Amino acid sequence: MNTFVWLVRREFWENRAIWIMPAVIGIVLMLAALFGRVHLDFPVVTPDQTLVVGGTVLFAFGVVFFLVMSIYSSWYLLDCLYADRKDRSILFWKSMPITDTATVLAKLFTGLIAIPAVYFAAADATTLLVSFILSVRTPSTLGAALWQPDLWLQLQALWTYLIITTAIWYLPFAGWFLLVSAYARRAVMLLSVAVPLALYLLERWFFGTHVFGSAIAERAMDYAAYAFRDMSGHAGWVTTIIDNNAITTPRSVWQLLDPAGFLASGATWAGVLVGALFILGAVQLRLRRAEA
Repeated sequence: MNTFVWLVRREFWENRAIWIMPAVIGIVLMLAALFGRVHLDFPVVTPDQTLVVGGTVLFAFGVVFFLVMSIYSSWYLLDCLYADRKDRSILFWKSMPITDTATVLAKLFTGLIAIPAVYFAAADATTLLVSFILSVRTPSTLGAALWQPDLWLQLQALWTYLIITTAIWYLPFAGWFLLVSAYARRAVMLLSVAVPLALYLLERWFFGTHVFGSAIAERAMDYAAYAFRDMSGHAGWVTTIIDNNAITTPRSVWQLLDPAGFLASGATWAGVLVGALFILGAVQLRLRRAEA
């Protein structure tokens, strides 16, 4: 366990962008809150609508962090094993009493758990500071909307749930990125896209089907359908008018989370199996390849 922790720390030492990028995003958002337009026109009537207003503002800041984190985590997983071979640092680490399995798993953990956790912490700190700035700069209605303990608890639960469930759901993509990173001699990003595209085109040309393409599209786009409850037509929605735009949200995040349904889904575990096979392949390639 101690070795694994040090391997994860090594990733932070060698990839400073892991913490620099969220810090920069936080600074930019705080500057925007300090000097940007922050007036919102909304006739809040009920406590539920106040919760919607506060949640919408804070969630918008969190979305910025989540989108950047998703892009960076994907790039990190695609580059991490390739970079070790390219700069020859793999020769040093192979001389240490550290298994290739531990190295690959440490990089997987960093990409799927550690990096999202860093962005989570940065998003939390930023939303706290931004909430303070906005509550000072704007009318008391918005300020009151931002400081609600239940709202903050829901945000923490949502972030934690997203980190865990996206790590499981997107494990096939993470495993594929690691496999390509362990194999490629150059053009890592191009190879990661070219192989699936070629398989998709070959299936279309020779069989006239699109099973492979549909499977990839479902894995990429259907995460929310498996991880969250279908709330369409549900009575627990609140509509609030903000700047003449109607925003409809659930009264509580707890209504949306569906961990039991997510873990009971066959699609979830089929993805885990595929991801595990890709990761095993990445370990085997790292055992045999030391140069890019």
